[in-house]
Amino acid sequence: MQERPERTVPSHLYCRVLHILHFLIKCYNIVMKRIGIIGGIGPESTLDYYKKIIHAFQKQYVDLAYPEIIIFSINLNECLEIIEEGEWSKLIDLLADRVEALHRAGADFAVIASNTPHVVFNEVEKRSPIPMLSIVEETCRKAESMTLKKPGLLGTRFTMESDFFIKTFAGRGMSIVVPDKNDREFIHNKLMSEIELGIVKDSTREGLLSVVRRLVDRESIDSLILGCTELPLILDKDQYGIPFLNTTAIHTDSIVEFCIGKRPG
Repeated sequence: MQERPERTVPSHLYCRVLHILHFLIKCYNIVMKRIGIIGGIGPESTLDYYKKIIHAFQKQYVDLAYPEIIIFSINLNECLEIIEEGEWSKLIDLLADRVEALHRAGADFAVIASNTPHVVFNEVEKRSPIPMLSIVEETCRKAESMTLKKPGLLGTRFTMESDFFIKTFAGRGMSIVVPDKNDREFIHNKLMSEIELGIVKDSTREGLLSVVRRLVDRESIDSLILGCTELPLILDKDQYGIPFLNTTAIHTDSIVEFCIGKRPG
């Protein structure tokens, strides 16, 4: 009887099999949660959220498939009008309805991709059928881990003049400092007329940095919270020897961890 020739597995197939086995072993106990995002407030930062989540998987979790993401992009003007009028119950109803819609679409948890609507986060969370991650709480946790004590806060007028950041940070021994009235108006106007629309001007960046400089000199802040998700689009690096806390990046890092089960929930 004629002996059959010995067959060998081609090296490229062998490597492919090993890669698949490695993938299966690594992912065996990982069931990714479906992400729900309330976006559109504003559109530019919603894009930034999506990109940062995807890039995190590309760089840190290369062996995992990309997560499933559901985005409910709401009407920015409608939301801002409600906030401008201080109709908080209406804002709660609007956001709670959108969270419910994300839940019906299959989301396992939800986030609001904007700082200002977090003025009613606690009330929305109480009505949510799924877990929610707060951008304020996550930023506070990050600041605490960096042993910060006196962060400055930039954001919309509503964010700077409300107390939802102040109370959260005070609960962990940190004092929030906001700019004076004229600077708050300057920041708010530039956000609404330029940055929210994707318009980035060097003159506006210089004006914002002048505000930060005054906070450093007059108030001795030890860090700066970019308390509007559009601000990192124009203030993209630390200045004056203090860290700039990018609330978008902090929030998306937490979203990724929650998605893959690194955070309880």
